[in-house]
Amino acid sequence: MTTAKALKAAVIGGTGYGAAEMLRRLLIHPHVDALRVASIDHVGEPLGAAHPPLSGLSDLVFENVSPREAAAGCDVALLALPHKVTAEKVPELAELGVKIVDMSGDFRLRDRDVYERYYGVTHPVPDLLGEFVYGLPELSRARIRSARYVASPGCFATSIELALLPLARAGLLDGPIHVTAMTGSSGSGALAAAGTHHPVRAGNLKSYRPLTHQHTPEILQTLADAGAPDVQLRFVPVSAPLVRGILVTAFVEVDAAVDRERVEELFDRAYAEEPFVRRPKTRLPEIAAVAGSNFAEVGFHLGDASAGRRTLTVLSALDNLIKGGAGQAIQNMNLMLGLDETTSLADPGPWP
Repeated sequence: MTTAKALKAAVIGGTGYGAAEMLRRLLIHPHVDALRVASIDHVGEPLGAAHPPLSGLSDLVFENVSPREAAAGCDVALLALPHKVTAEKVPELAELGVKIVDMSGDFRLRDRDVYERYYGVTHPVPDLLGEFVYGLPELSRARIRSARYVASPGCFATSIELALLPLARAGLLDGPIHVTAMTGSSGSGALAAAGTHHPVRAGNLKSYRPLTHQHTPEILQTLADAGAPDVQLRFVPVSAPLVRGILVTAFVEVDAAVDRERVEELFDRAYAEEPFVRRPKTRLPEIAAVAGSNFAEVGFHLGDASAGRRTLTVLSALDNLIKGGAGQAIQNMNLMLGLDETTSLADPGPWP
């Protein structure tokens, strides 16, 4: 016999890959139950119809109900809706008084003009932009714990921010930073398109949205909050022939006086106590070490001094659907509900 869990969650937008990961974590969560799963697809069908690994693990079915109906009686609403759709739905949840964790980009930015420039639409509820706490626990854990609404970061944003946060806090970021990041096909969502269909990209590498990706402004906003207000980000994303994972390579120019010991101390101080960020000591970060888990890896290589400068190459790796998406949303939910943030997230990924 199973025991009823004390806390209830609604998953809204339940058929995508992010929702699958949230539901997987909720099904094994000892304290939070998924009460309803709202979707306009697979209505009336069990979870396994959209997410085969969840077949037979729950009596839940997909329901075509409003966000208010889905979240009624719940402690938290987990939103897995697309960008530009979420903003239309949040006001009715705000009226309900439920806590919200949103995975879209609609409430990550505080500046409505920046949102409109990168997302191409007028924000329907700009007054709510400042009400959401940016959900990167490694930067804002205390604020997340007391938050009513949290905007979970984007996948590229999380991986780049974790790579650069220790340097931002130390005042070592200034001027242009060049970043390239490779990502898996699952980041494009469950619906295939000509440029994202895996059979096409499986044997291919290609860049897209160079210098214009919509995660750019949230990265800049986060680095400014951490102590680097004058950074210029030159970010080029790359579509990679794998399903899960992001590998970031960032190039930072630092003074020649910055040595390896100082950089090691900065990263160790930033992440030694973080439950989901690790710095491997015998290798550089790699996707296979974190895929399928909520863990992220960071590492660096410091080049030789030349003309008074050094190139510091910082690398990070994570699973775009978990630490870069739904796992981080569950981590934020745990913090908001006063639970151990690692609950249902501490399992390592498979190897190889």
